[in-house]
Amino acid sequence: MSCNGATHSVSNCFFYKGFALSQQDSHINDGDENDVRGNWTNKREYILSMIGYAVGLGNVWRFPYLTYKNGGAAFLIPYFIMLVVAGIPLFFLESSFGQFCSQGPIYAWRAVPILQGVGFSMLVVNSLVSIYYNVIIAYSLFYMFASFQSPLPWSSCLISFTGHFSALLETCNITSLPAANSTRENDTCSPSTTTVIPTQSPSEQYWDQVVLQRSSGLDETGSIVWRLALCLLLAMSILAAAVIKGIKSSGKVVYFTATFPYVVILILVIRGVTLEGAADGIQFYIGSQSNFSKLAEAEVWKDAATQTFYSLSIGWGGVMTLASYNKFHNNIFLDSFVVTLANAGTSVFAGFAIFSILGHMAYVYGKNIGEVAEDGFGLVFIVYPDALSKLPIAPLWSVLFFFMLFTLGLDSQFAGIEVITTCLIDGFPKILQSRRTLITLVTCVVIFLLGLPCVTQAGIYWVTLMDQFVASWVLLVIVLVEIIGISYIYGGNRFIEDIEMMIGNKSFSFWLWWRACWFFITPCLIAVSWSWMLKLEFPAWGLALGWCMAVFCIVWIPIVAVYKLIRAEGNALQRLQSVCRPSEEWHPYLEIHRGERYSEEHCCHKNTVNQSDADTNVISNSWL
Repeated sequence: MSCNGATHSVSNCFFYKGFALSQQDSHINDGDENDVRGNWTNKREYILSMIGYAVGLGNVWRFPYLTYKNGGAAFLIPYFIMLVVAGIPLFFLESSFGQFCSQGPIYAWRAVPILQGVGFSMLVVNSLVSIYYNVIIAYSLFYMFASFQSPLPWSSCLISFTGHFSALLETCNITSLPAANSTRENDTCSPSTTTVIPTQSPSEQYWDQVVLQRSSGLDETGSIVWRLALCLLLAMSILAAAVIKGIKSSGKVVYFTATFPYVVILILVIRGVTLEGAADGIQFYIGSQSNFSKLAEAEVWKDAATQTFYSLSIGWGGVMTLASYNKFHNNIFLDSFVVTLANAGTSVFAGFAIFSILGHMAYVYGKNIGEVAEDGFGLVFIVYPDALSKLPIAPLWSVLFFFMLFTLGLDSQFAGIEVITTCLIDGFPKILQSRRTLITLVTCVVIFLLGLPCVTQAGIYWVTLMDQFVASWVLLVIVLVEIIGISYIYGGNRFIEDIEMMIGNKSFSFWLWWRACWFFITPCLIAVSWSWMLKLEFPAWGLALGWCMAVFCIVWIPIVAVYKLIRAEGNALQRLQSVCRPSEEWHPYLEIHRGERYSEEHCCHKNTVNQSDADTNVISNSWL
């Protein structure tokens, strides 16, 4: 409707505009460049969201242990080499891909229609990871609430739910002793028994019997652990509130969730280095105990490569999704360096907080640091809580630590939910664009319900199985297909021209390194890392179940490829050529950014459509 003419026409114009705006969700601001999908309110929110997404629990519970295990400071050499030749190139590739077309991981693959299944695989992997990652956040909440008591409940002997006493390893290695013969207050045990065997420490017992109420195996589901279920509900409720308006609401929350962990890590480092034995822990982590001979071992380079891939959350769809809300001319090159280097720096810095306190723990127990250092769940839910319980004002440090884990997990989950809602809304914009709040709520409810099996007594087995199969080598397969598709099928040189439309022309020498990585170095490195990851140790039934999940994640790549070939026209060769060319909908989202280059390609496409349809800013409602 035109706004020119008489006064009553102007008022009618404002009425219709106001009505139209009322039909949109509040994820659109007046200053947004893209008035359909919306944009980040400012660059800070995007950078903080990306850092919050990339910096997760693995930076705290995996990287420090890998550094210690693989030679201390020596490990930083292969790690930063892998970051330069694989991590940064892949992060830059995914970010640029999403920003150029302003689409999520499914519709971005209109660039290479035969590989649109890669986008579906990213969506499936992201959804499965979101299910169990939220359970890990629930574990953190459980421990945080349990920390509001003194002494900490895992600091002394416990009476198990089976009615038998399991004692502190340092004072009494006795099991199967009646609870009546023990005194919890002074942690003493009756000497009447003659059976002496190693037992669980109080922190390990608390993790197994109180938090998880662990069953004997995956085949013994047991009941839902209601306290964990309530923590899961709380975690999902907080998550839903934070992402209810998409990036407009989560972008505000990350000002706290992305920065608070750094405050806690700094506090823990300052506190840790003042403890007795802390120096020994740091020496083992990255000091004089470093073993540079480890560089000759292939295992060290494998750990460096896999840690680089997973710590940056490449291949999950989140990097591409968050970048798709940038303004078209945002300097994505600079952003990629800021986020990747911040992620690596956080990993190194967190190690000082972890190993300074583990060094004190080893000093208290009179053990070598290697006897107390672990990774994964064992570090953050058994060893580190045990170490914190030995500190003065232990509840304070425990609350801070587990609240830090909660915030680390939370802002990583923001992107996980955003991937799902973005794919749905991009697929059906006319129906769902104005219902973003409802879609977000439904997504959170579904993920909560699917997470309930993970808070049963067998839940930890499900979490471990999904983590080992879904969030491991499957991602390498997806990323390998992704980089081959963009570099060789779509064309690396064409992709570079797309990037230059956003950030300006660069010299040939500027792109020489990126060409070397995208065409050769990074794909070869991914392929080698993938072969390393195939060594899995699970029982037969576990392997079968894990392989089913893995196949379900990647089977979409061949399924969609076959579907595209069937739908194409012509003989076999013509069909293959057709689905390997960018579709007519592949271009910058807004017409103003397409320029002559994409206008000409669009007009000269073999299956040219009516110009009025070609220039529309609304993407088709079809998933494929």
